Amino acid sequence: MPTVEQEKTGLGNYFVANYPPFSFWKPAFLPEAKEALDRPPKPGTPLGLYLHIPFCRKRCKFCYFRVYTDKNARDVETYVNALIKEVDLYSRLPIIGGRPLHFVYFGGGTPSYLSASQLRGLVERVRAAIPWDGAKEVTFECEPGTLQQHKVSTLKELGVTRLSLGIENFNDQILEANGRAHLSEEIHRAYGWIREAGFEQVNIDLIAGMVGETWDNWRDCIRQTIEMSPDSVTIYQMELPFNTVFSKELKLVGQDEPSAVVADWPTKRAWVNYAFEELAKAEYAVSSAYTVVKDPKRCRFVYRDSLWHGADMLGTGVASFGHVNGVHVQNVDAWDQYLTLLDKGELPLGRALPVSPRHMMIRELILQLKTGGIELDYFRRKFGVDVSEDFSDRIERLIGDGNLTITNGRVEVTRQGLLQVDRLLPEFFDPEHRNTRYT
Repeated sequence: MPTVEQEKTGLGNYFVANYPPFSFWKPAFLPEAKEALDRPPKPGTPLGLYLHIPFCRKRCKFCYFRVYTDKNARDVETYVNALIKEVDLYSRLPIIGGRPLHFVYFGGGTPSYLSASQLRGLVERVRAAIPWDGAKEVTFECEPGTLQQHKVSTLKELGVTRLSLGIENFNDQILEANGRAHLSEEIHRAYGWIREAGFEQVNIDLIAGMVGETWDNWRDCIRQTIEMSPDSVTIYQMELPFNTVFSKELKLVGQDEPSAVVADWPTKRAWVNYAFEELAKAEYAVSSAYTVVKDPKRCRFVYRDSLWHGADMLGTGVASFGHVNGVHVQNVDAWDQYLTLLDKGELPLGRALPVSPRHMMIRELILQLKTGGIELDYFRRKFGVDVSEDFSDRIERLIGDGNLTITNGRVEVTRQGLLQVDRLLPEFFDPEHRNTRYT
């Protein structure tokens, strides 16, 4: 395919979140998942908990996650009770092995969609099943328009250490065009409450390349971000996955080339690079292909770094992903099926994939490359593999293209490589996982 064609923003997933690809996860592997849950954990493996809150005020037009915008108060209460029951079922299994939770992550959807009282009840009952007093990080995702001052205070009281605010853009027209539920006034009001509450770490999310984005507006977004002075900033490049409002709208109007409304990849990379350069002037340091932090010694991403170094994670909630004892697992993705299985006292597992030691090594390799580099000794010690030899042809090719360097036992990703890391990572996939649908 000509380079110019590859650089257009087409329909499909670009972001690499796991390995092997999700399309290889199957219901036929559920017996292996259940067997993994019934075994004690490998000594020294950290344990995390992900809780999926799938409710939103509106569905963003680029969103492909399992979320609901049509549930009433009774539905929400039913779901929260089911989520608590799922955590309780996990708490009784050998996989826990007496381990304390190393991290907790409330994701969505919109976790802040829940009321303060619902959040308090959820946290108290989950902690009764699996305590997290010693957790190194408790992350909570928020949408600005769902916050009130008392809810923010409740989150602080409940032990949230890292609060992530989904701003995405500061321009009201762009927010509305992309289906976001909040507007700029709500951003600034919520941020004031968040700073007043005194969370250990506050992150804001931006998206480079939303429909309607321009250079002038992007510069203004970065200016406002620097003025807000969050502890960290996460910037994703806009993609157009299948099964989104945008993908359906494009088909309806007969546009086979979404580049008509979404910036191409070189432009989005230029916007992220501009953001990194401006944030560096404000004394932020690049922490990954998507993140900058103000103080690297204090700002940590425990959830990210634990998972990318092989931690176990219980993925709870409808359609959630997890990993236990060398097996990838995902819950069923249908509301009724999720609730029915839990009503019967069964974990709502939908599909799984046992991961070989080699594929575990590749998984850690590609995910850790997203942070800007890997230590070769780490892979020798953990997997008995010399990455520089095992992948020599691919590494040499990426070095030749200006995307990697090797220095003092470390493979480094250049800025050029980091800005397009997700399209480079499939180079390290085994042959059977290349040129296949990722999800």
